[in-house]
Amino acid sequence: MNVLYVSHTAVVSGAERSLLDLLGGLPATVHPLLATPPGPLQALAQERGVATTAITGTAGSLRVHPLHTPRALAEMALAAWQVRRAAARHGADVVHANSIRAGIVLGFARLRATPTIVHVRDCLPAGRVSTATLRLIASTATTVVANSAYTAASVRAAAPDARVEVVHNAVDLQRFDPGAIERAGARARLGDAAEGRLLLGVVAQLSPWKGQDTAIEALSLLCREGIDAHLVLVGSAKFVASSTRFDNEDYVARLHGLVATAGLEDRVSWLGERDDVPQIIRALDVLLLPSWEEPFGRAVIEAMALGVPVVATDVGGPREIVQDGRQGFLVAPRQPGAWARAIAEVAESEDGGAAMGRAGRERATRLFTIARHVHATLDIYERAIAQTGGRPV
Repeated sequence: MNVLYVSHTAVVSGAERSLLDLLGGLPATVHPLLATPPGPLQALAQERGVATTAITGTAGSLRVHPLHTPRALAEMALAAWQVRRAAARHGADVVHANSIRAGIVLGFARLRATPTIVHVRDCLPAGRVSTATLRLIASTATTVVANSAYTAASVRAAAPDARVEVVHNAVDLQRFDPGAIERAGARARLGDAAEGRLLLGVVAQLSPWKGQDTAIEALSLLCREGIDAHLVLVGSAKFVASSTRFDNEDYVARLHGLVATAGLEDRVSWLGERDDVPQIIRALDVLLLPSWEEPFGRAVIEAMALGVPVVATDVGGPREIVQDGRQGFLVAPRQPGAWARAIAEVAESEDGGAAMGRAGRERATRLFTIARHVHATLDIYERAIAQTGGRPV
């Protein structure tokens, strides 16, 4: 089976890491080609032995703007033409778009003779443009794949007739293996930040909806209660184009201001982008995911795989991942007091959250393996090919 994968961006964030996991787990019977703008994603795919072809990228927002919208449409139209050529050259049996923007590109490409899969990994803000976007994707894609039932519901709300299937993201259980990473050594790598302290962490891009401000405010409350805690923030403001939905650079400045005002400069570590995420998570006592809402929550399954308790938002995908009180706690977003109490409950438990960590590892190895993810995805390809009368696989 020849599959063309399409990414609208070269920036590597959660969606792109999930795509790399899928590509790395494909059987030899599947021949992938990744269409992506030149950059980090292309390089990482090539390191894994995946062939790539260059297309035009877009950072265009899904908001109507007199300057940015025409530019984004022009970029997507050019990318659509490039995708059509790549699909023809590759003899693609299936074309799989890795995002909503890539799905728009496929809609423009009009690949009527080839089944198309659009992976929706985000929940768009309510509005006419968002609704029109999802309806375009639903009307042109053979199948829409959602990373959670929560994401699927947002697609169906805008496009009730959409053909949607849910495939949860996966975690690399060998890379995120607590038996392969010594916890004491992982903590030592973080220096004084981890020495004798309750170590908390957020692993996410720096953007308002990810809720790092809630984590900082919860840390302040814990410290006032006499808990010796430290917070590490892993990630950066990756999407900083003027057309993006949030002013992420301004948000980072506000986070620094929040830390300074609370006098927490020596209790917050800004680690930026890291290649040693498994080691950092392994060092944590609790992983936090304080998003306003979360389509899935990749960092949650990574922490669970490493046996680390989690405190995550109760809005979105984490409800499908975490059993509240078993692998950690689910807490309403933007309520620092509730987050501080949940963190303290884990820390002050008789075993310091060890049982939650064991339950997380067991659940991750049962439900979120790459093999399971790949099998579900290939089943969707098979059905899409049969539905469109394509070549048998």
